[in-house]
Amino acid sequence: MAGVTSPCVGVCALDEQDICTGCQRSGMEISQWTRMNETQRREVLGRCQTRARAQGLWFSSHQDKGLQT
Repeated sequence: MAGVTSPCVGVCALDEQDICTGCQRSGMEISQWTRMNETQRREVLGRCQTRARAQGLWFSSHQDKGLQT
């Protein structure tokens, strides 16, 4: 099974709340990503999904599997 990969989409711009408009990670989550374990990365992806849904930016796909809480 492959490890959890970065959700970066190459649109790197932090908004007023310090959230990347591309991947929905916070500045801290971005800077800590390489030092996180798989569980921590999955938790970040869950928060990214929540943030994207709250802004109407989430589009359902096969990637939804396993991230729903």
